[in-house]
Amino acid sequence: MRRHSTEPRPDWQATVEAQGLIYPLTRYPDDSLRPYWDESAYYSFTADEVEELEEVVAELHGMCLAAAEHLVAHDRLADLDITDPRLAARVAEAWRRRAELPSLYGRFDLRYDGRGPAKLLEYNADTPTSLVEAASPQWFWMEDRFPAADQWNSLHERLVAAWRRQAALLPPGAPLHFAHSADDELGEDLMTVAYLRETAEQAGLATEAIAMEEIGWDPLSGRFVDQRLRFVRACFKLYPWEWLATDAFGPHVLDTLDNGGATGATLWIEPAWKMLLSNKALLAVLWELFPDHPNLLPAYLDGPRDLPAGPGYVAKPLLGREGEGVIVHPPGADPVRPEEPCCYQALAPLPDFDGNRVVLGAWVVDGEPAGLGIRESAGLVTDGYARFLPHVIR
Repeated sequence: MRRHSTEPRPDWQATVEAQGLIYPLTRYPDDSLRPYWDESAYYSFTADEVEELEEVVAELHGMCLAAAEHLVAHDRLADLDITDPRLAARVAEAWRRRAELPSLYGRFDLRYDGRGPAKLLEYNADTPTSLVEAASPQWFWMEDRFPAADQWNSLHERLVAAWRRQAALLPPGAPLHFAHSADDELGEDLMTVAYLRETAEQAGLATEAIAMEEIGWDPLSGRFVDQRLRFVRACFKLYPWEWLATDAFGPHVLDTLDNGGATGATLWIEPAWKMLLSNKALLAVLWELFPDHPNLLPAYLDGPRDLPAGPGYVAKPLLGREGEGVIVHPPGADPVRPEEPCCYQALAPLPDFDGNRVVLGAWVVDGEPAGLGIRESAGLVTDGYARFLPHVIR
């Protein structure tokens, strides 16, 4: 694994925008604009490294499913702060009927430097983003700059195949709605959903676009409806389950949740059982079930235990995103217990390449390893100011 500096293409911004990445720049607190898509450098991997990472991702995904089974079988959803009995029951039911429910994709965030085993930092299993840039612009960048190279990237083909394979699980005769929040200011959610909708259409599915805020409730029929008052029978939503289940329409979501063929209900993708995997408590459950696994970091729910005296630790909110709320405790620092439920995970500083701290985003589509996206940041926590860099296999 190496980092290489290179000269960006003269028309790079217009090029990636035309390929769906309409948010190539990030606005910083000083009001300056700096590249989010950063092709002033790239990473290269050997084929053996990529093969090893694929094997790690496949094993981690299987371990996560085993952890989900354990949580349901032992009635431990309260460990995920899922304390509403109705919600817990619906999530458990969705898990037991998961073979009947479409489930598309997820992203593992890994610490990896090419010199030791990859370590799981977290699993974004419900609403992962950075998909567009990983699937499309970085592939076309490689074709422009290194046409003889290869890339760990079968995302597009696997997404189309996943929709095609799971089409039989969708309600017959109804379009598949694709929804994002209208509060998305950057356009990242919009383009992620638009791209996934494109892959579904290439698989032969009928689709409709809608904002989450435009989904209505018809009290007469007791169903969700779109702008044209058609029933929303199936919907891919880039909207976290913890919001969907607790906002103003939350009771209706639980009342009409399709967990496998219910007439008149709404089938949501990702399914409700993804709440078992998109929660940072999963990291502690994995460490409990697979202690000392080479691809895991020590993690606990009841406190940092012996971590402050060892490698140090990070306190991660159970449902935090893009590094929000993460507190870093170096070795020997006095523990600071956050007010909200957290997972306490051993500190594993990201590899530093000339001041650039890198995290690997390894994608899973339909349960199989599917590709790689790389983000860099200046600090220990990968946040909303991270940059996306392309990669090649040399």
